[in-house]
Amino acid sequence: MVKPAIFSRPFFEDKSRAFWMLQAAGWTGYLLLRTVANISNAISFESMIVVIVESIAGYCITLLLSTLYGYYRRLPRVPGIVLTLLTLGGATITYAVIDAFTYSFVRPNAELGITLPLVGATFFLNFTVLAGWSALYFGINFYLIVEQQIDEMQALETQASSAQLAMLRYQLNPHFLFNTLNSISTLVLLKQTERANAMLSRLSAFLRYTLANEPTAHVTVAQEVETLKLYLEIEKMRFESRLRTEFTVEPRVEKARLPSLLLQPLVENAIKYAVTPQEEGADIAVVARLNGDRVQITVSDTGPGLIAAKPRPSLSTGVGLANIRDRLAQAYGPDHRFETRSAPGKGFRVEIEFPFQVEEPVREAA
Repeated sequence: MVKPAIFSRPFFEDKSRAFWMLQAAGWTGYLLLRTVANISNAISFESMIVVIVESIAGYCITLLLSTLYGYYRRLPRVPGIVLTLLTLGGATITYAVIDAFTYSFVRPNAELGITLPLVGATFFLNFTVLAGWSALYFGINFYLIVEQQIDEMQALETQASSAQLAMLRYQLNPHFLFNTLNSISTLVLLKQTERANAMLSRLSAFLRYTLANEPTAHVTVAQEVETLKLYLEIEKMRFESRLRTEFTVEPRVEKARLPSLLLQPLVENAIKYAVTPQEEGADIAVVARLNGDRVQITVSDTGPGLIAAKPRPSLSTGVGLANIRDRLAQAYGPDHRFETRSAPGKGFRVEIEFPFQVEEPVREAA
């Protein structure tokens, strides 16, 4: 539902300006309405003067009411309500007295002055006008308070979501660094300095590439694949021909965006449970394709798959499938699919599906 322009945030961004515009528009409309009513009833010109004076008096009285109401809103609820009602009653009586005094000038064959019957005759109309103005005043202010609270809640939700995404992303680097540095340490102990230097260089390139992105940022599928290739170059220093990889990425899907380093834990999991335990190693395949407006990514290996005695867990530090599920839920809510498929001796397969997006998603914060 689209909000009317008068209740949009830009209009009320400057509350003082909005108040004066509404005040002027409201009382101008009241003056025009009363004027049209008098003309249609063939009222005398003197009565038009009364209407003008009445509108000016109402304008001034409501300015005073706005000041008093602004003070009452900062008081506890019960005293504020009591003072508001008393002030409204006093303002109505004052308004009725001014109207009665003005009418006494235009009534034919009447003495100048204020009489109780005349005050009583104008009281109901004055009370209706001031009560309606008061209701609008408090209604608009209540609306602005609710809008401010909604904006604050959305900002807090965005901050919480960003913090959780950052936490999930930061969990990846320590685990990866532990394995890589451990491998480099082994190469140094074996005095294979050239391979150790090569691995350090590739590790530096990988970290430079990944740390350039914000932890909550999205990257393109093409960038994610390049990151995976940098990571696999490091791992191939450890496993050599035992680690065989294949990438199949449709050109149409290369610009699709996804959370950065989303696929790296899947490949790392495949290396840990498919390549490492087998002498002949294993093949790891990454396939990304576009199905309508959905991106489908599959990471599979030719390892032993799920074995009843040794089900494949998540990564050793607790970073793995659960981490990816949480990141997908944070990024896409329920609009995603994450499935694992396996059979003993037939490898392990992870399928991910999410909406095709080519722009960095921006969270609304009002």
